[in-house]
Amino acid sequence: MASERESRELDTIACDVSTRYKSNEGRSAAAEEDTNKPLYGVTDVPPWYLCIILAFQHYLTAFGAIVAIPLILSEGLCLQHDRLTQGSLINSIFFVSGLCTLLQVTFGIRLPILQGGTFAVVTPTVAILSTPEWKCPAWTQNASLVNTSSPEFKDVWTTRLTALQGSIMVASVFQILLGFSGLIGFLMRFIGPLTIAPTIALIGLSLYDAAGAKAGTHWGIATIVLIILFSQYLKRIAVPIPAYSSTKKLHTSKLYIFQMMPILLGILVSWFICYILTISDVLPSNPSQYGYLARTDVSNAIRDASWFTVPYPGQWGVPTVNLAAVLGLTAGIMCSILESVGDYYACARLSGAPPPPSHAISRGIGVEGLGSLIAGAFGTGNGTTSFSENVAALGITKVASRAVILLSGVFMVLMGMLGKFGAIFTTIPAPVIGGMFLVMFGVIGAAGISNLQATDMHSSRNIFVFGFSMFSALVIPNWIQKNPQFLNTGVKEVDQVLHVLLTTNMFIGGFFGFLLDNTAPGTKRERGLFAWSKVDPEDSNTLESEEVYDLPFGITAFLSSYSWVRYIPFCPWRGHSSQHKSEDNKQKLII
Repeated sequence: MASERESRELDTIACDVSTRYKSNEGRSAAAEEDTNKPLYGVTDVPPWYLCIILAFQHYLTAFGAIVAIPLILSEGLCLQHDRLTQGSLINSIFFVSGLCTLLQVTFGIRLPILQGGTFAVVTPTVAILSTPEWKCPAWTQNASLVNTSSPEFKDVWTTRLTALQGSIMVASVFQILLGFSGLIGFLMRFIGPLTIAPTIALIGLSLYDAAGAKAGTHWGIATIVLIILFSQYLKRIAVPIPAYSSTKKLHTSKLYIFQMMPILLGILVSWFICYILTISDVLPSNPSQYGYLARTDVSNAIRDASWFTVPYPGQWGVPTVNLAAVLGLTAGIMCSILESVGDYYACARLSGAPPPPSHAISRGIGVEGLGSLIAGAFGTGNGTTSFSENVAALGITKVASRAVILLSGVFMVLMGMLGKFGAIFTTIPAPVIGGMFLVMFGVIGAAGISNLQATDMHSSRNIFVFGFSMFSALVIPNWIQKNPQFLNTGVKEVDQVLHVLLTTNMFIGGFFGFLLDNTAPGTKRERGLFAWSKVDPEDSNTLESEEVYDLPFGITAFLSSYSWVRYIPFCPWRGHSSQHKSEDNKQKLII
């Protein structure tokens, strides 16, 4: 009897322990879920001071990538010795990025997602500008022979830039049609991780030459080391800064400054080191000596730049069109579309919004096409896309408010109108820029490869598809560049088109990835399509209803009064069913 009583007591204790464990486990899971939810949702508006701070942070997060694009293109545009025009290009791309951000958040996808220049368009642009008929004259490579105010020099770079402008504008029409027609949803059925991974990875890998050329002007400048130190080793260190509030008065607040702006800090510190080495005459003053380009006094761009400037369409001249450039840039824009669709889903998940419906995706891609059209008209030499870096920042700050991103867009517009602001960044020494490129392009390459996590990489099929796509995209462009005479069809325009496409690494990689992934036998799970199409409701942390994707100013309510609106791919339509409205109201009450 005693043993039975003891057994029952032990069972009771075990049951009590199990109950408590499950209760604690439930509380910890709930706590973990709460920490994943944003502090401010898409439609929330934080206090004004928090809006300003976070908007400026988003601006700084996008700063490195936006500045890098004009600096890369300046080589192919024969502008490497014209810092004043480089500064104008930087002003233009910031101005346009701000306009496109305002347009996208207000009328596009309606998520808190920043717009800016795209490296997917940089890659084919570099290939276009490296063709024999676009190569810069030899005299433009020599600083002593370049007179930046001469009509001859101006004709050299404006001819290239206006042709690039017109070609980007024509290529953007493809993106506009693809988005607003709703065809993007149909195409995404055939595009999986094995197409996207090599395409995006090759954007970064194909720019290794530009990074090496800049960094190689002085390998001793420690930009690379500093960015790695700040972004990886010091990111969890909080720096105390002075702050003031009505309750705490003057006090210190901890800020994870190294995590927020590692690239900007790396540039500023390296820039300052170069300045010290310049004024102390440690760096050589002879342009022919190694290390001269690390000096900070090689340009008078800041002195010559105007304080206030307003970029405008056609500022470099009347745009022209080149067929080879149009096709090459269209390939780049297609890659940008794939990247943006992925950013939309990631942004929705981090913002506590439901997965974007088809009408929102179509509208987002269509508005990005309009953004590329605007970028072409203003002469940035580039298109526009969603910034993955800023999407990642949402997960860090836990603030997913549209108001913050709109204010960040306003910041970029204002900065784009300050002429001396753009000129400042043209004085960044070449090795400092090269260090930034090494880190940035490496991360882009790795981000592309990370798409493979949705696939079964134990499959020999997938290993073959990815490996062949990547290696072919490195071999074929390299061989064509060394043997340009091979492409000789007898028709100059056809030769130009083939040369641009076959020397664009990401086009080759994306083409083979798409072809092999859709023709070689494989299951959806094996190809990663199942993981992409599956939505985990527990992982979405949904705080908003699908109304977050509605058009502003009551446009959705107005359009819903017309039944034919349901057939327009980019328009939300609610209908007149009171049942839907009551269900929506119930959902809001539950949330």
